Amino acid sequence: MLNRSNLLALVGGGSSPKFSDLSVLIWDDAREGKDEKLVLEFTFPKPVLAVRMRHDKLVVVLRSRIYVFSFPDNPSKLFEFDTRDNPKGICDLCPSLEKQLLVFPGHKCGSLQLVDLSSAAPGTSLAPVTINAHQSEVGCVALSPPGTLVASASRRGTLIRLFDTQSRARLLELRRGTDPATLYCLAFSPDSAFLCAASDKGTGHVFALRDTRLNRRSALARVGKVGPVLGPYVESQWSLASFAVPAEAPCVCAFGRGGRSPSSVVGEYLRGGY
Repeated sequence: MLNRSNLLALVGGGSSPKFSDLSVLIWDDAREGKDEKLVLEFTFPKPVLAVRMRHDKLVVVLRSRIYVFSFPDNPSKLFEFDTRDNPKGICDLCPSLEKQLLVFPGHKCGSLQLVDLSSAAPGTSLAPVTINAHQSEVGCVALSPPGTLVASASRRGTLIRLFDTQSRARLLELRRGTDPATLYCLAFSPDSAFLCAASDKGTGHVFALRDTRLNRRSALARVGKVGPVLGPYVESQWSLASFAVPAEAPCVCAFGRGGRSPSSVVGEYLRGGY
């Protein structure tokens, strides 16, 4: 869904799909009549793995290529990027009016590519900024609402790393756990003060990014230096809170906005495939 508007992007799939997985369909729920609601269609040579939207752009992710279109009025292709093999369609797009950042896995294993979509004219080439985030393949990524921070996890799913998008400096290392896990989602709070992560271990974790004193530490951290083997384990920060979801159920999490609990976490899970 495009923010809270009436526009939704749909991709076909499943055992008996009504629509092809080669197309992105834009559904306008404000229109009268079922036949009038499908207003745009984008077709691609290979299956679509993910779609991201902001007020002025539509991003479509294939396994080894990403397309960026102007949107929703008079849509046209602005940019396309060749990527590393990306079977999960990992990508995020900043919604901020001030920053037009796009992040996706880099060509080097474990790296991220950051692209400022406002820094070049449509149709010209862009030079992405590379962040060497992990030693193994990237498994999940998210941009903060203003686009100043990017969080990522590898496919091991044990550590989450936080980077400054401007300087590329690593700011925090957060530990989800010690056992490998598949992370389904990373989500920032609206004020970027917290980060939520959900995995196939049946738990969601909430980390403090601004007041990191709220995060838990290993008891060994009080001992001081413990050597190169345990050092990274001891120095990383653990979540301040966690919540349970059905184990191995794909879960998407997000923070609430406004009201009495602006930092409340909402989780939605699906039974079946990812």
